[in-house]
Amino acid sequence: MIITEILARNARMYGNDVALIEREPSKNLRRTMTWKEFDESANRVANALRAKGVKSGDKVIHLMMNCLEWLPAYFGILRTGAWAVPLNFRFTAEDIRYCCQIAEAKAFIFGEEFVDRVNAIRGDLGGVKDFVFLGPEGLKPGYAQGYDDFIKAGGTQDPEVPISLLDDAALYFTSGTTGTPKPILLTHRNLEHACIVENQHHKQTRKDNFLLIPPLYHTGGKMHWFGNFIVGGKAVILKGIKPEWILQTISDEQVTLVFLLVPWAQDILVGLETGKVRLGDYRLDQWRMIHIGAQPVPPALIKNWKKVFPHHDYDTNYGLSESTGPGCVHLGIENLHKVGSIGLPGFDWECRIVDENMKDVLRGEPGELAVRGPGVMKEYYKNPEATKKTLVKGWLLTGDMARFDEDGFIWLVDRKKDIIITGGENIFPVEIEDFLIEHGDIQDAAVIGLPDERLGEIVAAIIQVKPGRTLSEGQVEKFCESLPRYKRPRKIIFDDVPRNPTGKIEKPKLRKKYTGVSESFKM
Repeated sequence: MIITEILARNARMYGNDVALIEREPSKNLRRTMTWKEFDESANRVANALRAKGVKSGDKVIHLMMNCLEWLPAYFGILRTGAWAVPLNFRFTAEDIRYCCQIAEAKAFIFGEEFVDRVNAIRGDLGGVKDFVFLGPEGLKPGYAQGYDDFIKAGGTQDPEVPISLLDDAALYFTSGTTGTPKPILLTHRNLEHACIVENQHHKQTRKDNFLLIPPLYHTGGKMHWFGNFIVGGKAVILKGIKPEWILQTISDEQVTLVFLLVPWAQDILVGLETGKVRLGDYRLDQWRMIHIGAQPVPPALIKNWKKVFPHHDYDTNYGLSESTGPGCVHLGIENLHKVGSIGLPGFDWECRIVDENMKDVLRGEPGELAVRGPGVMKEYYKNPEATKKTLVKGWLLTGDMARFDEDGFIWLVDRKKDIIITGGENIFPVEIEDFLIEHGDIQDAAVIGLPDERLGEIVAAIIQVKPGRTLSEGQVEKFCESLPRYKRPRKIIFDDVPRNPTGKIEKPKLRKKYTGVSESFKM
């Protein structure tokens, strides 16, 4: 069943039940939406887009911060038969321009946080005929139509656009090794399977309430919510990550399942340890499961978590946007003794660990993790060369190095590429290196990830200063202020940058020097 029909079914069966709750603690705001309102809002978006000429196969940019309107807009785009193109809210204006041009987008829905970025590139988006703005009237650009006025033009009836499971559904932009966003084409079958696999892993029922904090543009948090969605269970969209906000929301809304990133879980434990947060202030008995993912999870974190919350089931999933998010590998709530592993092949998934010739390596030996299942993307859109390298005889090469243990559990041992994962976000060293080299006093620069208990990794910059020049950490930090905050180096090291005879930076040497861990064991 395509996911737009799952929404319609939920509206028919549970119409007056609450489907979505939005909480914004910093403003003391709470909004709700029933399944009937969710379904009708999606229809309004779809009919309004159809009235503007959007048809099957067109692409619609979706650029919003998490909010109550995010999911109805997403489902509305899908109901037109067009492709939803959700963009990372951290993307720069240049990134957004690139994505719009690759997608050849016809319409663009965006929130108030992105006005300046959209203003800067609007003249280069000739294919976009309609801009829809979600935000205060006083901030609305003259070229855009307000979201509320826009959807008023659309009726609440189903547009009844024929859609099949094999139809293309969404374009998700990730990034390649150079940091350039790479378009991943997903089908309706991919999205349906994400609903099934998540529910199979975590056994949600209509009684479950899912706390949704991660960004909805990503395949991670949204696909975890799909497990609730497929059975008509409600969800809370929380805008904010303070430990007391998370626990108060779990208490007030009687949340049963929570998906956290490592730093958020660390912050909760620290808050409890320091006394800033007190468990006695909250009603948490119904909270049955904690899921931590999007980056390597330190086993010590889970051991400490279980000391505080011994009744919680715990799971972690492995996945990537090319596999329609998490679930191709998952630990399983019954396998706490294997914490540190990413787990076993997920429901309806197969996994192999292969060498460069696609031959299976011996058990215990490292190789590249390959996965196969209904969630594998269709292709990298407009990039047949990258598609051919990544999809081999139906297997998706993940780019991650892993090994099987004696029980068949999969352990990540290295990343094939030099991506740094900090707080669940991918960072591409070459992009920051190129930026640093622009400084007049910097001769060479290398960027690596250093282990960090809270974020998984932090960005470290090794900087080689030009002879006769001087440079301080403060000056480098000041120079990096034009980078997005999450990309700025957290540690600055002044040292020579080693390069091999072909001119490549010898990052294994740097990692060993500054972490004490050899390259083959980098996590």
